[in-house]
Amino acid sequence: MARRPGRPLSASVDGQTATSATDPAVRTLFRWTARLLLLALGALLAWQLWLFGHVVYWKYENPAETSFMRLRLEQLQEKDAKARLRHQWVPYDRISIHLKRAIIVAEDDKFVDHEGFDWDAIQKALEQNRKQGRVVRGGSTISQQLAKNLFLSDARTRTRKVQEAAITLMLEQTMDKRRILEIYLNVIEWGNGVFGAEAAARHYFGVSAAQLTPAQAARLAAMVPNPRFYDRNRGSRWLARYTEIIQSRMPRATVP
Repeated sequence: MARRPGRPLSASVDGQTATSATDPAVRTLFRWTARLLLLALGALLAWQLWLFGHVVYWKYENPAETSFMRLRLEQLQEKDAKARLRHQWVPYDRISIHLKRAIIVAEDDKFVDHEGFDWDAIQKALEQNRKQGRVVRGGSTISQQLAKNLFLSDARTRTRKVQEAAITLMLEQTMDKRRILEIYLNVIEWGNGVFGAEAAARHYFGVSAAQLTPAQAARLAAMVPNPRFYDRNRGSRWLARYTEIIQSRMPRATVP
């Protein structure tokens, strides 16, 4: 006797029907996922172009403010609504050669040679931080620090470090070393509400940035890693010792 088709055929038909019914939902989900990914990529590209546009503009024009300046001003105005930053831009030629040498010695002794990153310094910093179990040393170059100051925050996240690296490449490919150092010296933080070499020189020594002596320049450079702390603790023995070390090394610094 021939075997009649049974439930397996019916089940197969039902399964095909169920799959067919879900196909439109799957395709719709896929389309929306693809659209969201494209939208995210487009937003990321637009953000990078916005950053690059500012870098190109600042190759010729001076930044009026930075991300760090806005952040510090907001913090100061939370306590005093009338608080203002101390900052005055000065051209590269009106900044003491001693300060340029001191900053390069203290922050980035390979500044004129690298293309934005000092891989040896980064490796040494990683090893030291691993041994200590916490971040005790940074390997950032002047270019990396400038990227962070101009656009980012001091948050220690991987996302920020990746973005910092991208901006560093933009700076190095767009500006020469002299311009990078000029902007850096004019915008970095040097105390509580104090930004740039001119404001720092007047705040601590009552002179212009052009008049800084080797000892004064070395002291300002020694303060850069933690400027607000040393603004409050100017008698720090560590600060005095580090100042001496920087000053002793300044004569061999190469300045752009």
